[in-house]
Amino acid sequence: MSARKAFVLLIALSAFAFLAACGGSGSPPANPTPPPSGGFSNSNLNGTYVFSVSGTDSAGDPYAILGTLTANGSGGITGGAIDMNDTELTSGSAPNLPLSSSSNYKIGVDGRGLATLNVSGGSPFGNTITLDFVLQDNSHGLVTEFDSSASGSGTLDLQTKGATATGPYAFSLSGSEFSGTAVASAGYFTLSGGAISTGVSDFVVPGISPYANESLTGQVKLGPSSTPSTTLSAMGFGNNGTLTLDAVAIDNTHFKLIEMDQFATMSGDAYSSTSATIPMGNLAFVVAGGVTSAVAAGGFIVTDGAGNIESSSSEDLNNGGTVSTAPISFSGTYTSSGSLLAARSVLTLSGFDGALLFAAYPSSGGTFLLEIDGTGLLSGAAYTQTSTTFSQTEGYAFNLSGSNLSAEVEVDDIAEFAGASGIIDENDAPSGSPNYGISLSSITYAAPSGGRGQVSAVAATSSNSTINGGFIVTFYSVDGTTFPFIETDSGGGQVAAGVFVGQSSPSSSGVAMPHAMYVPHAFAHPRGAKQRKN
Repeated sequence: MSARKAFVLLIALSAFAFLAACGGSGSPPANPTPPPSGGFSNSNLNGTYVFSVSGTDSAGDPYAILGTLTANGSGGITGGAIDMNDTELTSGSAPNLPLSSSSNYKIGVDGRGLATLNVSGGSPFGNTITLDFVLQDNSHGLVTEFDSSASGSGTLDLQTKGATATGPYAFSLSGSEFSGTAVASAGYFTLSGGAISTGVSDFVVPGISPYANESLTGQVKLGPSSTPSTTLSAMGFGNNGTLTLDAVAIDNTHFKLIEMDQFATMSGDAYSSTSATIPMGNLAFVVAGGVTSAVAAGGFIVTDGAGNIESSSSEDLNNGGTVSTAPISFSGTYTSSGSLLAARSVLTLSGFDGALLFAAYPSSGGTFLLEIDGTGLLSGAAYTQTSTTFSQTEGYAFNLSGSNLSAEVEVDDIAEFAGASGIIDENDAPSGSPNYGISLSSITYAAPSGGRGQVSAVAATSSNSTINGGFIVTFYSVDGTTFPFIETDSGGGQVAAGVFVGQSSPSSSGVAMPHAMYVPHAFAHPRGAKQRKN
């Protein structure tokens, strides 16, 4: 994988109001065209939500934000706070910055919205952060930062009151050291009284032998907190073997993590660990990353339950903008690592374009994957396929995050589409030029075969377009509602990944939608990072 080592992505969920910086004024239209689908309104954001974004700021440096916001169901944000990690901060991080009561949001009928977060001091982005989001339903959405200060992608989830963290969890973190080097980690720990009683981790820094299967200790204390005190200690972490993070719970099975020290900008997720073994069957996967060239891969890992990865496994590849013309077959084996915890497995692959070994950690949000062969950096997750169903007429919430290699910028998109038309919003950094309400036309679908399909869309007008003129994505059905994807524009010069999810009817708030799914996000970026300011 020497030619494919440059960046990784995760994606997200949402909430938002209006953005004056996007070239106009006013609020999202009540009847967006196209498509005027859905029955969403401000009432669909009601309660306390956990949100996260990570990406690139206007200086070309990596950053991450994790926080909470409390929406009142009528356009007001009555509380909340954010943690921020950015090399523009002299301390490396700013914890627990409160949101003022002047913060607000607005949601259109298609579920797309804008949220204006007014932050009380300490942010290198000034007093206002704007989020662009699209809702799946009342409790889940996909989100980007949508202002000239930064561009990043993340998630938005309704928080369960009184959520705690106890028992076994698997985690995945990604980001960049303050020197600009991409880094990633995955692992497993068991919490008892907030302390890690048993744990194991893998940590990868390009150019250095992976710190694989290392003993992990520490504690998890839920925030957001003015004095973040979640710690993870293992070989390779930080300057002294310990990371300091803040942890924010969504529910008892899922919490978000953000690094709050001066080592790196890593952020990610921890999900409850429900099994010590990799699931049997078809696992839809997306991984992304790289060191010298951006790369994304997706497809299916087929396991037999007896330690074998069958030859019917296949991947699609976007390597620095060069896209595979047909799925690439691979096979291999998977075994418990044995030396520390059975909850960690190792995948040994043959024929997989780009990696030889992955550490794998099963969780309720998917099986976390991290390349540990020392030749590159790929990170992501695999999800048990339970359905290959796909509807071409349903409304979908969409988020894409990646790198446009020609423009040398990070690109983050939020969209809603149904049938043959849709609307997309795009931001990029470090140029910082958010573009809201781009009409999509000529949306076409390649019907899924075995759960692998394709969606293609173009901007309706050349005068108001995305950098890439639209998108072509190859997707992988997980459950008939959730579709992780990689971008597969031929010759488009863009490498990206993301997810789209079926939107539920807002009037059917009692209908349970699948939300427990982790998706990869951008952690290293095309222009690299500067040293932290002193």
